[in-house]
Amino acid sequence: MAPGAMTRWTKSLSEAQPVAYWLDDPGRPRPEPALTAAEICDLLVVGGGYSGLWTALLAKERDPGQDVVLVEAREAGWAASGRNGGFCAASLTHGPANGLTRWPDEIHTLQELGARNLDEIEATVARHSLDCDFERTGEIDIATAPHQAGELRAAYDEMERRGLTDGLEFLDAGAVREQVDSPTFLAGLHDRRGVALLNPARLAWGLKRACLRLGVRVYERTPALTLRPYGAGMAVRTPYGSVRARRVALGTNVFPNLVRRVRSYTVPVYDYALMTEPLTADRLASIGWRNRQGLADSANQFHYFRLTADNRVLWGGYDAVYPYGGRVRAEYDDRPETYAKLAGHFFTCFPQLEGVRFTHAWGGAIDTCSRFSAFFGTAHQGRVAYAAGYTGLGVGATRFGANVMLDLLAGLRTERTELEMVRRKPLPFPPEPFAWTGIALTKWSLARADAHGGRRNLWLRTMDRLGLGFDS
Repeated sequence: MAPGAMTRWTKSLSEAQPVAYWLDDPGRPRPEPALTAAEICDLLVVGGGYSGLWTALLAKERDPGQDVVLVEAREAGWAASGRNGGFCAASLTHGPANGLTRWPDEIHTLQELGARNLDEIEATVARHSLDCDFERTGEIDIATAPHQAGELRAAYDEMERRGLTDGLEFLDAGAVREQVDSPTFLAGLHDRRGVALLNPARLAWGLKRACLRLGVRVYERTPALTLRPYGAGMAVRTPYGSVRARRVALGTNVFPNLVRRVRSYTVPVYDYALMTEPLTADRLASIGWRNRQGLADSANQFHYFRLTADNRVLWGGYDAVYPYGGRVRAEYDDRPETYAKLAGHFFTCFPQLEGVRFTHAWGGAIDTCSRFSAFFGTAHQGRVAYAAGYTGLGVGATRFGANVMLDLLAGLRTERTELEMVRRKPLPFPPEPFAWTGIALTKWSLARADAHGGRRNLWLRTMDRLGLGFDS
């Protein structure tokens, strides 16, 4: 990259605020008061992101008489649930290709359950009047290198052979550029119904309001400090109070799980994004983005991008930063070197938008696991359930995970709990320094594969055989 181009592109960041665009909203609700007493309930939900909010809401919808309490360490939706790209996908397996590789015998059931889950999210948005800019626009996976075009074609052909192409269409270079015009686009795989776009923070805030309307007692600025058995149930201690509950659902994801043995299954990865100023009608017309689909390129180090309700472009991804020791710290949320890199990639993709400014630049941790999709389980003789490992695709899948946790806590055998995906765990990550070394080697190998026609080296082929994954 030429120094002059870098200077020109980084000027676009001169006024970018280091805060998530979605959370920089004058309509952000005031937090609920902290817990300052001893509570007793039927179900305690720990965590006020999507995982916890969906669990509390679904629990009340299943049984309105059930007494539900939710505690959140800061504010509902403040972390990954409020700062992600707002892609709400039907896939429960981080894409059908990952699901087909790991659970080929269940893939049709997983796809059907995922499609049903997205339909139910859309119905919930309407039923509870969730003001979150929900748009069922679909998504196009984009090839920006010749080998990626071949891989997308091969993936489509395999899914067609398996009967999994309902709503999917392969697009050649001309067809994909008719949808969105970039000189870098060579092919695409268009999923017309399997992805909705939304405002992620407003979804979280809307779910909180719906929970409160149904009678869930929500306490914010209330971290759960300890979890232990208490009689026939469980007890959780908080800074100013406590909760005794018959059952507990843990939706803490990237943050340390209260069941210690679960912690080795996830690591935090930092993801970063930019948001442009609103595009003028002429600028929007110059890239031809008429149908408002979500987009993602198909490299190992990939970008995801989309339009907002007011025609800004969110541009995120590429760098996936794992901090040594797996520490989650606020100082990692801001990374100017990644913002500069993303700005350069943005203007390479859309040279027509030269001169557009970025208004927001932010980052934060998501949790990932070695199989790149959520895992589930119980502890304390079935009185505690957990779900984690959504790997950046939790906007939709967390609702499915909430239903899994409620099934497990109720001791129900359902179509969900019978899945191998639900019954089996991923491989845990090793302790340091092995985790950092392995992840660093994998990232280096993936970057080399992107630069060398997709050819995977011995390390990546070994990871493939072991069923392990890590990318951006």
